[in-house]
Formats: sequence, structure tokens, C-alpha cells
Amino acid sequence: MNTANLQLEGLYAAVGSLLSLLREKGVLTSEEIEGALAETEAQLASDPARPPGLSAANVDAICFPVRYLRLANRLEAEGNRLPFSELTRRIGRDKPDH
Repeated sequence: MNTANLQLEGLYAAVGSLLSLLREKGVLTSEEIEGALAETEAQLASDPARPPGLSAANVDAICFPVRYLRLANRLEAEGNRLPFSELTRRIGRDKPDH
């Protein structure tokens, strides 16, 4: 596996933990986090400045971090904290059709 991928895995987990802490401290609600991340994903998925030949798989790769954080936020708000590997499996299974 590419070491950059391993570093990104750590980064996603760290950002997810920070979002959990913001929710636990009452700084942001799960709904506010979800709204911000959903808006970010929509912007990433439909960026008009992106090269027109970019594949759907590339767009999925761009959106992956946000999808990871959205799923982690939803599950943790329900009291379920899953490992990175399970979250990524679910993201791959549930990604939108293109």
C-alpha cells in the first residue's frame, strides 16, 4: 500500500475524532456537522472548474474523505464507533451510482 494512503488514513481518523469532540462539547451538533460536510461533498462532486475528462472513480476518490467523515459522524452520533476498515467498506458499498 502507498504510504501516502496510510498517512491519509491517520488524518481522516484524527479529523473524525476532532468532529466527535466538537459534538461532545456542544460546539456543533451532528446535524450541523452533517450539513457542512454534505455541502462540501456537493461542491466537490460538481466543481465546474474540474477537467471534463475526469472519471467517476476520480470524483469518488475526491469525495471519499468527506463521505468517510459524514458516515463516521452519523454512526458516532448513534453511539457506534467503527474502525476505519469498516467505514471504508460501507462507503464503497453505498457510494452513489454515476
